[in-house]
Amino acid sequence: MNRPRFVLPLAGLAVAATLLPGCSIRGYAINKLGDALAGTGSSFGSDEDPELIGDASPFGLKTMESLIEESPRHKGLLLAATRGFVQYAYGWIQMDADALEATDLAHATAMRERSRRLYLRARNYGLRGLEVDLPGLRAALARDPKAALAKAKKDQVPQLYWTAMAWGAALTLKVNDPDVSLDQPIVEALARRALELDEGWGLGSVHEFLLAWEAGHSSLGGSIELAREHYQKALAFGGDKRAILYVTYAQSICIPTQDKAGFQESLEKALAIDVSQPSDQRLANIIAQKRARWQLGRLDELFIE
Repeated sequence: MNRPRFVLPLAGLAVAATLLPGCSIRGYAINKLGDALAGTGSSFGSDEDPELIGDASPFGLKTMESLIEESPRHKGLLLAATRGFVQYAYGWIQMDADALEATDLAHATAMRERSRRLYLRARNYGLRGLEVDLPGLRAALARDPKAALAKAKKDQVPQLYWTAMAWGAALTLKVNDPDVSLDQPIVEALARRALELDEGWGLGSVHEFLLAWEAGHSSLGGSIELAREHYQKALAFGGDKRAILYVTYAQSICIPTQDKAGFQESLEKALAIDVSQPSDQRLANIIAQKRARWQLGRLDELFIE
């Protein structure tokens, strides 16, 4: 079993690093520690125990935040915090809220609000990470998102993607907020710039994001047809190794079009994924399969005969 190796020892070192005398020595130690902690994503991603990672994540995230306070322009830490808060909010808070809704709506609503706050926290770290190389980006995005992102480079694709994920997820949980309509063009611009720079990144993850985006905004210029195109492109880039792609397709396309057979087929494909390969997708695939099983149990609720 591949367990995360870094979080607890690094947390102790983080405390020690903040106590070191001399700004240069202390800063060097914090940055080296930040580099190590920012690289724990692959260790977490290859784990097979969601409960273990869920229990460890808050401590790890708070350790990252402590280091960011000491080294506020550390791009690796800012990316790790963006990614980490999104993954924790979705995989351990929002998913539980969705499952709880049928029996305890008040509790589920409170959990979704917590998820939204965590997504916004992730978004803010994402913007900070992008602004290290693109000063003033946040203000520029409010004026002209596409122009603001024109200077983004390929090495910023992970930060563009996770920032779009964080912001987009927050918007879906606050549909009655008047700021939602103002922020939507920014979220889309972040994702489309990532696609322009490296469309195959993350086994087609950006295409998967735009699959959900197009399907969810069909009344605002998106379309189910374009969503299907993004689905096929995601598959071509290795998306068939990611169970979440099939779950996203089932939720984003099959439910709105009331394609019950397609919904079941897609979720069965998600459940057929071998979670051991690729190893860095193991945890994500286990979590996606958990959602697939839950969705399969809701057929009568989701589809009208």
